[in-house]
Amino acid sequence: MTMLENIRGPRDLKALSETELGELAEEIREFLVHAVARTGGHLGPNLGVVELSIALHRVFESPVDRILWDTGHQSYVHKLLTGRQDFSKLRGKGGLSGYPSREESEHDVIENSHASTALGWADGLAKARQVQGEKGHVVAVIGDGALTGGMAWEALNNIAAAKDRPLIIVVNDNERSYAPTIGGLANHLATLRTTDSYEQVLAWGKKVLLRTPLIGNTVYESLHGAKKGFKDAFAPQGMFEDLGLKYVGPIDGHDLGAVESALRRAKRFHGPVLIHCLTEKGRGYEPALAHEEDHFHTVGVMDPLTCEPLAPSNGPSWTSVFGEEIARIGEERADVVAITAAMLHPVGLGKFAERFPDRVWDVGIAEQHATVSAAGLATGGLHPVVAVYATFLNRAFDQLLMDVALHRCGVTFVLDRAGVTGVDGASHNGMWDMSILQVVPGLRIAAPRDADQLRAQLREAVAVDDAPTLVRFPKESVGPAVPAVDHVGGLDVLHRSERPEVLLVAVGVMAPVCLQTAELLDARGIGCTVVDPRWVKPVDPALPGLAAEHGLVAVVEDNSRASGVGAAVALALGDAEVDVPVRRFGIPDQFLAHAKRSEVLADIGLTPVEIAGRISAGLAVRDERARAAYEMSKAADAPARNYSSKEKKE
Repeated sequence: MTMLENIRGPRDLKALSETELGELAEEIREFLVHAVARTGGHLGPNLGVVELSIALHRVFESPVDRILWDTGHQSYVHKLLTGRQDFSKLRGKGGLSGYPSREESEHDVIENSHASTALGWADGLAKARQVQGEKGHVVAVIGDGALTGGMAWEALNNIAAAKDRPLIIVVNDNERSYAPTIGGLANHLATLRTTDSYEQVLAWGKKVLLRTPLIGNTVYESLHGAKKGFKDAFAPQGMFEDLGLKYVGPIDGHDLGAVESALRRAKRFHGPVLIHCLTEKGRGYEPALAHEEDHFHTVGVMDPLTCEPLAPSNGPSWTSVFGEEIARIGEERADVVAITAAMLHPVGLGKFAERFPDRVWDVGIAEQHATVSAAGLATGGLHPVVAVYATFLNRAFDQLLMDVALHRCGVTFVLDRAGVTGVDGASHNGMWDMSILQVVPGLRIAAPRDADQLRAQLREAVAVDDAPTLVRFPKESVGPAVPAVDHVGGLDVLHRSERPEVLLVAVGVMAPVCLQTAELLDARGIGCTVVDPRWVKPVDPALPGLAAEHGLVAVVEDNSRASGVGAAVALALGDAEVDVPVRRFGIPDQFLAHAKRSEVLADIGLTPVEIAGRISAGLAVRDERARAAYEMSKAADAPARNYSSKEKKE
């Protein structure tokens, strides 16, 4: 039995010797490489936190002590050390989540995989324990990338307000989120991590501190110059200590003894402590270290020796199609600029950045700032394209509404990973954007059905300079082109039967599903018209008139059914006084378990067979009710019978 197989829970770590701990760390890295290569997942981040995870579970008593993982994609080692070593179906249906999961273990706390939230959680948990007189520590592990998020600094401000409330913050500083961490904070941490001793740390200079946008001249003067002597004023840990946080570090995050020592010292302190750990993303796996783009932040199924992908390629991705087209648009229009939130390559802006490095900005994990900055860029005469994952735009709703839309700024938002993403679980599905954003006045939303439409609609979007536009597409590969056979107003007609009874409104990538649904209905004698509205907000003015020619409208979307495109279509038909029933097929109002996209779609009924069956059944019930109503009306209209005298006596 291997060292790792003997670990059934955190208590099993306590008795291991230094040599055994080193062997365990090596086994964990070897296990991760081979296990994640079989299923795909977050490899680089987890290889970087092996010693840190071991140290945390040796020093603290989880789950009495609460260990919080910001974002959570670096929790694989934590899972292994808390008794979850079956990675055979990692991120697959019925298998382990790629993030912490309360259903899996009492050791897991935060399931939300959006960055920069753990410090707020820690603040609340520590306050709750203080109010209720409970013992135990709260430990939050946050990366240097997540620390660029504004929420993290709001939490730090509140954590520091109570100097007698124990709370430990571990900054896992690997210089990266997906890509190298950028910004003033990154410069600050870079200075700290390049020092060799505490005395050298004290020599950190005023020039770097003043460059940090999170501090600024005014705050610098008030926090530093007024209270401290010249030497202390320019100490790099001053940014944290002046907030009221005891700073420990920088610590070699792969020196298990050093990390444990720092954690034990922090555990004894009766106030907030920040431990600055330096780690290496992809540690121990040379291919990851050699991968300069993201150190194998996420990998697909691959050969662990050659790193060659083993999953079959189904063609170009939506992301790559967008990346190529936005680069072409950049060549044609000097006013088009781009913004990303710590995801330059994952959202497809790599080629644009290579060609126009002065026209792209990575703002860190700060979607709110990206949106407001885009409003400023548009007001200044440029056309910004803000590219983020669909699920992360939720964080910038107020800024899109009040800063972009209210001011009629020409900003284009490009949402990658829209709809069901699948394996990354509930908080990564981009299933709310077409519901949340229905209420934004003036916003236009495009849902392309294929690569040609993505290129065309992206160009239509950036051509609008007096209102915000949005283009969304999924994570999967782009399928074959879906040609239009006709046009009605701005609608593309994809299929039309003789004497159609059902109007199928196909939203974006649901077009192939609707076409297959139409084939099944045609075979049952139910004629269909299938249309792609292309721009789903606002509802095309031609749609109510077309709907009036049918007996039923069915809207199919990979978005929440609640307040989505189907709801907007029903409202538009009602406003036009078109009395045709509308059936809505979409994602139910629930958080979806992790599984492959196709499996999730099947589970929630977004398949041709399921949709066709429900439409057929609905029409059958409608027809039966109509027949029953007709028979009742006939009976009511029949003349009264005249009874004979004999019948009356009887």
